[in-house]
Amino acid sequence: MSDQQVDTSKRTWLIVSGCAGAVGGVATAVPFVSSFQPSEKAKAAGAAVEVDISAIKPGEKITVEWRGKPVWIVRRTPEQLESLKKTEAQLADPLSDRKAYPTPDYAKNQYRSIKPEVFVGVGICSHLGCSPSDKFQQGAQPSLPDDWQGGFLCPCHGSTFDMAGRVFKNKPAPDNLEVPPHMYLSESKLLIGEDKKA
Repeated sequence: MSDQQVDTSKRTWLIVSGCAGAVGGVATAVPFVSSFQPSEKAKAAGAAVEVDISAIKPGEKITVEWRGKPVWIVRRTPEQLESLKKTEAQLADPLSDRKAYPTPDYAKNQYRSIKPEVFVGVGICSHLGCSPSDKFQQGAQPSLPDDWQGGFLCPCHGSTFDMAGRVFKNKPAPDNLEVPPHMYLSESKLLIGEDKKA
């Protein structure tokens, strides 16, 4: 009889310790599994960004962050818009036909924009991911041609882009600057990251 009591006692301890182990395993697994969920910061990093562009004066640029990338918004002057016609023969991809950075249909034009005066582009060179500098002033300057019409210069390897982010021929950068999906919510509000009404 005492042998039977010992077996029952052992069985009870095995069940209790097994249940405790299972509870501990679940308690450990829940935080581990929930760590696979994206953080709030990660969710926000992919979200569309609303920008008020009313304060941008002609010839000025602001930079906002979308998905960890710098997005430039430039309000071009009439002279800068006119310069786009003068550079077309010197460009590698004037119509944005290349597919590495697909250009939205509404930006497949000379201005690469919905509204001619407002350029929206990702400020990352298509060569090695550097950030080009503003070179909006026309005319001869260091590292630029004498007939420079204004645009952007990537200081790392000398790639140049016009005021629509189109890359010049025979430069290290293989493609134009990326135009992100975007749309106007009003005359002064721009939404970067979405281009369709949900």
